[in-house]
Parts: sequence; structure tokens; C-alpha cells
Amino acid sequence: SQREIRDALVRISDMSESLEQSRSQVIRSAAELADKGGDERLEPFLSRYYRHVATEDLLTRGAEAIVGAALSHRELAANRPVGRANVRVFTPTVAEQGWACGQTVIEIVTDDMPFLVDSVTADLSRQEHAFHLVIHPQLVVRRDAAGALQEILDLDAMRDAEFGAGVESWMHVEIDRQGGDTSLEAIAESLRRVLSDVRESVEDWPKMAFECQQIAAALVSDPPQAVDPEEIAHARRLLLWLADGHFTFLGYREYSLDREGEEDVLHAISGTGLGLLRYDQPHSGSFGRLNAEARAKAREPHLLIITKANSRATVHRSTYLDYVGIKVFDADGAVTGERRFLGLFTSSAYTESVLRVPIIDTKVEKVLETSGFTANSHSGKDLLEVLETYPRDELFQTSADELYEIATAVLHLQERRKSHLFLRQDEYGRFVSCMIFIPRDRFNTAVRLKMEAILRREFQGASVDYTTRVSESVLARLHF
Repeated sequence: SQREIRDALVRISDMSESLEQSRSQVIRSAAELADKGGDERLEPFLSRYYRHVATEDLLTRGAEAIVGAALSHRELAANRPVGRANVRVFTPTVAEQGWACGQTVIEIVTDDMPFLVDSVTADLSRQEHAFHLVIHPQLVVRRDAAGALQEILDLDAMRDAEFGAGVESWMHVEIDRQGGDTSLEAIAESLRRVLSDVRESVEDWPKMAFECQQIAAALVSDPPQAVDPEEIAHARRLLLWLADGHFTFLGYREYSLDREGEEDVLHAISGTGLGLLRYDQPHSGSFGRLNAEARAKAREPHLLIITKANSRATVHRSTYLDYVGIKVFDADGAVTGERRFLGLFTSSAYTESVLRVPIIDTKVEKVLETSGFTANSHSGKDLLEVLETYPRDELFQTSADELYEIATAVLHLQERRKSHLFLRQDEYGRFVSCMIFIPRDRFNTAVRLKMEAILRREFQGASVDYTTRVSESVLARLHF
């Protein structure tokens, strides 16, 4: 009844108010316990530090742990030179630190910037560490020229543009208890590398986006004569789309394609590197690892290269980097080099309709045209649905003809509830994409693990990544 609903809402409101009162009381009691001298700054600091921690997590911790963790973090932040990240990994004990929590603690102090939490947690997950708690306060602090911490300010202080004031990201992460100083230092060193990658990528992001726009403009002012004009137009649309918030730029570098003996070699052009590719190296290691047939593709008169890189991203998401290359041509139409972007397609690139994504939209239109289905027909809508939910990375890398064969086969599978495997080998011979459709009621973890074992064995796989999609469709989809 309405009265029962109203009474329930009142009880919920009372409980929320009670929780907030309990939260404030816990912080106040912890501050009083830690500071018998009555330091008025301690309680506001604890409130800021634990501002975004769930109340139930805070209520389960003892006062010593609440104060100890915050003061330990403040101690780490006491001195931090400009541009450096402070990282400490330890297992607190009452004997040494005066407080304990039962897990290994990671403390980080660095400038606030995008992707920090995602990158740190992705690196720890890659090392198979389980999380127990993540505390991530963003604090406005003032430091002197040497980096010594002078004051922790209110969030509104940034409006006053005080000298030496800046926003910092402090992270406290608790993972399963680790043993040995070697293990702790390995975790810390790995996180320092990740934080360095984040800083370099974020600092150079505007330069990489600008470079992308400049290349797109050059395709209009000085188009390569050896490339089909329609292909140039598609490439230009894609580059502008990437620079318009659909690509997380993580690295950029220019290469020259040279001949050494009987082999083609991509040499990095000194001083052109940005982000993850900021530091110069003599040549492209990924190009050197390709077989002769794959390296020969570098000479083909096609403008765009869209594929996956050999290495995983250390920034934002732990997945293989997306690789977008634009070939450089001389006046005679010969390929002389490459401009390479590394990064990750953003979430908007995966959720936007395939009819509005450059390169993909052309393929989808061709598939619909080849099928003979009208856009408003039942089969036409089903075919478009298959393409809308198809992995975007695959849509970029699969030809329109292959896409037509797969999409129409999936339509027939839905009618018959049969299983089917589609294989696509990377043009550069580095990986195999395996798309498996299986009746939804036959899919479970055991089946997935058996599939993975078969694929790993048959292709002598060094590593296997997978995604699954289970929806209202009669078929579940697995992509290895």
C-alpha cells in the first residue's frame, strides 16, 4: 500500500542519516584517539581522506587502522619533487607502523591525471593480486619549490589559484598479503613503470591528437598520387573521427622504410616519438618480428593499416594496443615510411552505431547491399543487428566480403540453433581471431575452458584473450 511504501522510505532515510552520523562519529573518535593534543587539522584531513570510502567499509575498521593508514600516506606525501610519483608497498604491523590491517598496502602519491586508478588496478590484476580495498582521495595541496608538503587545502582553494597549489591523487590499495621484500619491491617497480607511462601518455595526448588532425589535413592539401582517392577520403574521415574523442592516444612515432640488403626495415625517425613511443629506438622491433610475406605488405599502395599491436597497453586497460598506421609515399608513388599511432578505441567507439563509424560504415553498407535485403525487412534488420553487436576491432580488420559470409551464416545459425566456428588470420601472421557461436543453453564456463584448450593446442598459442556475449539471442558468442 502507499502507506507501507511511505513508511519504508522513512525508515531508509532514517538508516542513511544514522549511517552518516556513525561515519562522522568514527572519524571524530579516531582523530581524538590519535591526537590527545587536540590538533584541529587532523579531523578535517581524515574526513577528506575517507570522503569517498563506503560507510560500511569504514565502520568495520578500528580507529588505529583509520588514523594509521591516513597518517602513513601523509608521511609518504611529505616530499615529492615535481613530476615524480611516490610509491610504497609494505605490510603494516603494530610493532613497526603502530597499526595493522591484515593485508599488504600500496600507497601512491602523484599528480592527478586521467587513467590512474584504471592503470594501477589493471597492472595489479595482471599480476593476479586480489583487491580488498581501494581508497582514492583527490587532495588539493601546496608544496614549496623543492616539493616539500606545506599544507593540505580545501577543494575550493584551487579557485583562488594559490601559488604552489595543485591537485594530487593519493591511492591506498590493499591486496592479498605478500611475503618478502623482493616481492614487495617488484610490485612497486612495476607500478612506477605504469605511472610513468600514464604521465607520458597524458602529457603528449594533445600533441598526438594535433598530429592526427595535421595528417588528415595533409591528405587534402597533398594527397598521395598512388592511392585511390576514395581510400584517401575514407582515411581522412577516420583520422578526424579518432581525434574527435574516439581514440585514446597513447603513442606516436614516424618511421622511414629502408632497404638493408635483401630486407625492408622500418627505422624510427629521431625526435618524432610521443607518449609511450617518446624515447627513440633504432628501428621498429614489431616490424622486424614479422615474416617476409607480412613485411612485404609494407610496400603495398594502400594508405591505412588498422590492426592490433604486439604489446599490451599499460595505460587505462590491459588489452592489446590498437595500431593505426598511415603510409608515406614519395613523388613516384613508392612507400617510403609510416606514421604510427598506438592507443585504444574509446567506449564511444564501441557503442556508436556501425552506420556512423568511418571505414566500418562503408563495409556495412556493402554487406547490406550484397545481401539483397531491404533495410526495413525482417532479415535486413536482423543482419544489421548482427553487425551492430559484432566486435568493433573485427569490423575494422575484416574485409567486406568476409563480413558478408560471416553475417549471413550467423543469421542462418539463429534459425537452426547450431554451433559454428569462424576463423580469421591476422594479415601480419601474429594472431588468429576465432569467433564461436553456440546455443545459449549449452554455454557455461566448462565449455569455454574446453574450447580455449583446443584452440591453444591447435594453434600453439602463446596467449589467449577472450570475450563473451550472452543476450536475449538464442546464440551465445565467444571471441578468442
